Amino acid sequence: MEQILTLHVQRRPGYVLVAAAGEIDISTVPRLRAVLDSAAAEGRRVIIDLHEITFIDASGLGALADAAGRAAAAGGSLHVTAVPSSVRRLLKITGLDRDLLTVPAEAEGADGPGPALPSPEPS
Repeated sequence: MEQILTLHVQRRPGYVLVAAAGEIDISTVPRLRAVLDSAAAEGRRVIIDLHEITFIDASGLGALADAAGRAAAAGGSLHVTAVPSSVRRLLKITGLDRDLLTVPAEAEGADGPGPALPSPEPS
């Protein structure tokens, strides 16, 4: 059975939160790229919550790296949070762990895992 990728975007003061669930692969990455590109173009912090990602391939890793570059070029940044151990391992192997900023995830929350949000960037 093909896994779907769901993306939920919340614009909050100072940042955009993108919660992703499912698989990020060659068939779903165009949607992820579109959402991340739109968020990155705003020039704010973009935080992508990966705690419900069950799979990511090279195209997904590339989309994250590209979005980080686009966000930086627009004056913002891309952060990942709640990164599953399997994805964390791939980020480390590929060296992307040095390029993607990580926001620590809360151990427990009322709504389950989620980002422990960083303080707002200075204006």
